[in-house]
Amino acid sequence: MTDSLKKEFWDRLEDTRTGMLSAGSAPAVPMSHFVEDDSTAPFLWFITAKGTALAEAAATGADAQYIVSTKDEQLYARIDGRVQAVNDPAQLDRIWNVMADVWFDGGKHDSDVQLLRMDLKQAEVWLTDGSIKFLFEVAKAHLTDQQPDVGQHGTVHF
Repeated sequence: MTDSLKKEFWDRLEDTRTGMLSAGSAPAVPMSHFVEDDSTAPFLWFITAKGTALAEAAATGADAQYIVSTKDEQLYARIDGRVQAVNDPAQLDRIWNVMADVWFDGGKHDSDVQLLRMDLKQAEVWLTDGSIKFLFEVAKAHLTDQQPDVGQHGTVHF
C-alpha cells in the first residue's frame, strides 16, 4: 500500500497549488508550492519575501510543516520536513509565474524575493474519492452498521 499511496500522493499534490506552510516559530501562512519529485530526495519549492517570519526560519534550516487540502476533497496531507533559504536563479526562473509576480514590484529580479526549499521527511496522507463518495459511504454505514470506506490513509516516508 505504501508505494501506491506515495505515487497517488505525488500525483494529487502536483494537481494542487496551495497549502499552509509553517516553520520554526513562524505561524502557518498560505503558500503556493512547486513539486520537485526527485525519487531519491523529493522536495517542495516556495517563493516568499525576505524579512518574513518564514524566510527568517528558513535561514536557520528550521523544521517545517505544510498542510494541504484540495478543493475537490480528494487529498488531505500534513507534510513534515526542513525548510532552507536558497539562492538559485535558474530554479527561480523555472518556477516563477504570474501569481508570484503580483507580490514583487521588480518581478523575479526584485531584491526582496526569497526562494525556499522544503526537504521532506514524511507525510501523513488521506486520499478520498471526494465528498459525494464520502457522503454515500456515511449513509451506507448508517444502514449497515459498518465503518465507512473513506479512502486510503497512511504515512509516506521520504
